[in-house]
Amino acid sequence: MRNERGGRLLGLLVAAGIAYPFHASADAPVAAPPATDQVITGTLQGAPYRIDIPAHWNGDLVMLMHGYEPKGTPRQEPRPQNQETPVFLARGYAVAASAYASQGWAVAEALTDNEQLRQLFAREHGKPHRTYVVGFSLGGLDALATLEANGHHYNGALSMCGVNVSSPDIIARAVVTPLVAFDANFPGVLPDLADAASPAMIDPQKITQALQADPAKAATLEARLQETDATLPGALMLYYMVLREIEQRAGGMPVDTTATTYHDFGDDQAFNQQVRRYKGSPSAMAYLAQHVTLTGKIDAPTVLQWNVFDPTVPSRFHGVYPELVRTAGRDARLTVLPPVGQGHCEFTPEQIGAAFDVLVQKAGATKAP
Repeated sequence: MRNERGGRLLGLLVAAGIAYPFHASADAPVAAPPATDQVITGTLQGAPYRIDIPAHWNGDLVMLMHGYEPKGTPRQEPRPQNQETPVFLARGYAVAASAYASQGWAVAEALTDNEQLRQLFAREHGKPHRTYVVGFSLGGLDALATLEANGHHYNGALSMCGVNVSSPDIIARAVVTPLVAFDANFPGVLPDLADAASPAMIDPQKITQALQADPAKAATLEARLQETDATLPGALMLYYMVLREIEQRAGGMPVDTTATTYHDFGDDQAFNQQVRRYKGSPSAMAYLAQHVTLTGKIDAPTVLQWNVFDPTVPSRFHGVYPELVRTAGRDARLTVLPPVGQGHCEFTPEQIGAAFDVLVQKAGATKAP
């Protein structure tokens, strides 16, 4: 789940001995930075931020929302430029990016801190002619939630490799389901997922060794979860880490699996009998639903761009938000681009720019807020 520097857990997973391609674009080439009139960094209500205004500013603003940043990741001061910022600066747009006041599943802070930064920009630099919100990975969820909550301030939204699924749904289906499925097939490797005393991280070598010990079961998991033998160990480690952080944040198990019926894990009857069940904490489940549940009620053009193969946001989730939008009767405002790039958030600057250009074109026919 892409963080603001494009690392996507690189340091943590490499240190743990896991090779996982969702961080490969950390060293991807970026557009040459254009001349910049102003670079403003600071902290707003505990959230570090950076504003870049190009010399040839066109009067429009991009609010850039980053993805998942593991809790405890060191932060540079002053705030460095986001990896994607040059794409927008080259087109004449100012870019404002908050690092948020906390790390981890910081959806609540993302929405609040992004809005505070947007207001700060308007006060200090004047109201932009047009304002767009752009998010990568978990930032894609943040961008969509921002548009749904504060759409009157925006001309459009772009979600790149986005976690475009409500928090309760994505945590249940993309985090907890893979973990309990692994645990059912390879018992004794994972600790109790709901126990507050369970460690924040697990030994990735134990996951790898377990999978290698039973290639048939591993292959079933890989097929069902849309992973490969190279990506599954890292994916499981990521999911475990994300779940543990959310449990600490929400104050308990945020998903209830006591009545869940699982499918396509081999012998479904046997699997559903042996899989471990977890009773969710009502307050933790409420926290996750509040931060955030999407509605599909978009009032400005919205563009979605995914990768062809994405081990972090697999294609089985790509149709979720478009269906929400259709149900809300807003499908005329949604554009879904053909997937490009192999790996989570593996986009070239040209591909990012092309997706943004589509958004700007779609927004050209709308009235500025």
